[in-house]
Amino acid sequence: MTKAAIITGASGGIGAAVAERLAKDGFAVVVNYAGKAAPAQSLVADIKAAGGQGIAVQADVATVADVERLFKESMEAFGKPDVVIHCAGIMPLFPIASGDVAAFDKVIATNLRGTFLVFAQAAQHVQDGGRILAFSSSVLAKSFPTYGAYIASKAGVEGLVHVLANELRGRNITVNAVAPGQVQTDLFLKGKSDARIDELKKMNPLERLGMPEDMANVVSFLAGPEGGWINSQVVRPNGGFVY
Repeated sequence: MTKAAIITGASGGIGAAVAERLAKDGFAVVVNYAGKAAPAQSLVADIKAAGGQGIAVQADVATVADVERLFKESMEAFGKPDVVIHCAGIMPLFPIASGDVAAFDKVIATNLRGTFLVFAQAAQHVQDGGRILAFSSSVLAKSFPTYGAYIASKAGVEGLVHVLANELRGRNITVNAVAPGQVQTDLFLKGKSDARIDELKKMNPLERLGMPEDMANVVSFLAGPEGGWINSQVVRPNGGFVY
């Protein structure tokens, strides 16, 4: 029987790489996207062309009805999910002193409220023995200026991971966070000069940016049979970016 995986924020970047990898691992994948349908539909077409199964489902993770519909449509297509990977997130940068409450609320709504809503549905519907993963960030350790809202949201994500792992006691479901370092995605590169990107590369001893595929490899392990003894952890694939 084919296993099913729901991946939020999967139309590009890390989420798309995760969807591709899990499809190769034999999962029927649900590619969630918030805005533009074309990239998600193109990814699903590629997955199907390679012999996999997938569908694209639009949903804003910050909206209760959307997240409920995402799980409903996923289960109508592939049954109860075995794996839920929550990749959706935003990263606008601004100083705390700006007092930009609207920007802060948007980050918290997508990154933290979104995690809570996805976790709530995952806790209700994931098969016993399944996997739930969310994305945090290794930047929590650095406290860089202008990252306040983003770091606050991801610190909250890590807190939810530990609590949900305890709440699912007895169902053999693992709940973990993946906290990348610098990864070469549009989200990360946006607004950064070449000189700044070179500086960021040198923050880890491997002196390169991570690739989305590096993150997908970690997710594949945690979502697979060999990752079953890792639970309530924050795994940091960051090339040695000191935490």
